[in-house]
Amino acid sequence: MSEHPLTIKLRSLLSENNISFEEIDHQEAPTCELSAQARRLDIKYGGKTVLFKGKNGFALFVISAAKEIDSNKVRKILKSQKLRFARAEEFEKITDTVKGALPPFGEPIFNLPLYIDESIRLNEKIAFNAGVLTKSFILKMNDYIKLISPVWENFSK
Repeated sequence: MSEHPLTIKLRSLLSENNISFEEIDHQEAPTCELSAQARRLDIKYGGKTVLFKGKNGFALFVISAAKEIDSNKVRKILKSQKLRFARAEEFEKITDTVKGALPPFGEPIFNLPLYIDESIRLNEKIAFNAGVLTKSFILKMNDYIKLISPVWENFSK
């Protein structure tokens, strides 16, 4: 079976930037809870990535999997009264993956604004499904932050 293009792209990005990471193959894990169990890590290390649609288009929001997103705070951040999750077909078209497998990256992986909740910065590492529900990457938070150009916000409940 060939590897998902998104997994290959993520691995290349990490390698090109000399970032060491742990790669784990596991049972299908479509939820944060199942992913944490499969990785044998506390759920707080999971980077939960959500694709929202506001009045000006789509944006990615990343939060610790142990926390919940406050949609009113997201509305304020996006300056949009209208807010919804991406529909399944939009999600797959934009991200080339399925819900639960979306890695926490904007540029250069996805051409979308990336907002990260301040709470995740407290963790020493981040774990996420790498484009598929059966593979996780784990890397140091400092290395992850070097790779991304996020807008740091507070949107947890």
